[in-house]
Amino acid sequence: MTSHQNHPGEDVAEDLARGEDLAALLERLLSQAEGKTQKDLAREAGISYQTLNAWANRTRGTSRIDPDRLRALAGTFRKWGVTTTPREFFAAVGRPAPGPSNEEREARLLWFYRQLPDRQQRLLVEDAEVMFKVVRVGQSVGQ
Repeated sequence: MTSHQNHPGEDVAEDLARGEDLAALLERLLSQAEGKTQKDLAREAGISYQTLNAWANRTRGTSRIDPDRLRALAGTFRKWGVTTTPREFFAAVGRPAPGPSNEEREARLLWFYRQLPDRQQRLLVEDAEVMFKVVRVGQSVGQ
């Protein structure tokens, strides 16, 4: 496991300097997931076995893997009790980890909404409706 500070570019460089590309990361983490195989990982992460196997054998490029796939891999390993983070997966493909996923942002927004009293919830919805209208008008003007 790498140490991760507040400098994402340095994290990527540190992981790559260690020589851990995606194939090496998958091999290391699978060795920690007792009784689990590439096929298990592919199935549970929602990735085809052929694709996962190509990444593991370095026969398919990894620089353009969808961020949600990288998060799914990390989530599957964590579900299996293997310590890892999405940041490790992003570093292994040579990219800094992006911010939260859409689902994480939505969950955070919902959490804030639920903490508000009823009147402020209504005001927040009204503000969101105004923002939506402004975005739609801006999009139609830009066409």
